[in-house]
Amino acid sequence: MTQTNEARPEQVQYDIAAIMGGIYGDGIIGLKAAFEREWVQRLGEELAVLYREALARPGGAVGRGSNRHYVEIHPEDISGFVDLVMHPWVTTVCEAVLGPRYQIVEIGFDVPNPGAKDQPWHRDFPATDETLVGRRLNSLAFNLTTVDVSEDMGPFEIAPGTQWDDPSSFEHGMFPPQSLWGRYAARAQRKMPRMGDISARSALTIHRGTANVSDKPRPVLVLGVDAPGAGNDERHDLQITRRFWEQLPESLRGHLLCRLVDELEPIVQGHTIEGLMMGDA
Repeated sequence: MTQTNEARPEQVQYDIAAIMGGIYGDGIIGLKAAFEREWVQRLGEELAVLYREALARPGGAVGRGSNRHYVEIHPEDISGFVDLVMHPWVTTVCEAVLGPRYQIVEIGFDVPNPGAKDQPWHRDFPATDETLVGRRLNSLAFNLTTVDVSEDMGPFEIAPGTQWDDPSSFEHGMFPPQSLWGRYAARAQRKMPRMGDISARSALTIHRGTANVSDKPRPVLVLGVDAPGAGNDERHDLQITRRFWEQLPESLRGHLLCRLVDELEPIVQGHTIEGLMMGDA
């Protein structure tokens, strides 16, 4: 799965001020048509197989609400991993926000299936002192849909600027009390990306998946990237086989915070707090 029309990094210049302003302001930015639809279609086919396998394996998927799952995968499970992480927009955003020594710590996907309900407003993990005191964002979540999202498919909803909200009243540092939900609903933006679009956000910006009342699932790929020392790698198990490692560009290897293995091991999903607070899948 090769991104044949991708411009080389040296041919592309992105507005660093706009990137920083978007992540530190609204908490989310995006790039339209970053990948060809054929590339995304192949990715969607691969994720469908991985999803079936995960559901059949104990601990292979974690519930994130009714009819909604998250599955963490291995980089070499998808044929377009290198295309994704070396896309010039992705690398530029990572370097601008997280610094030149950014670390890829997570690859996985969410699937809100038909019948998925509104999630509670939440963050993906608690904010640390680096953000609460130092006012620095030290992690990013990239999202790439594998379908054209419509209003009835349970679009992702985000409340811009809320990455800076005080979490002192949040359960587990992640889930705001219902007394604050009106604030997020008033600020909410629904995202309707199309195949090929990619976004980057602070996972601390308050967001939720909405109800999927269609007859189609809405799979979305998730790439997690940290600044050095952010610590989100402790929540994940990024594995790469030595044979795959040898095939990777040298410039990419230094950005992968992973363990090298001879054979890939099944990932047992964590995120138990999210599953508890969002209900059974």
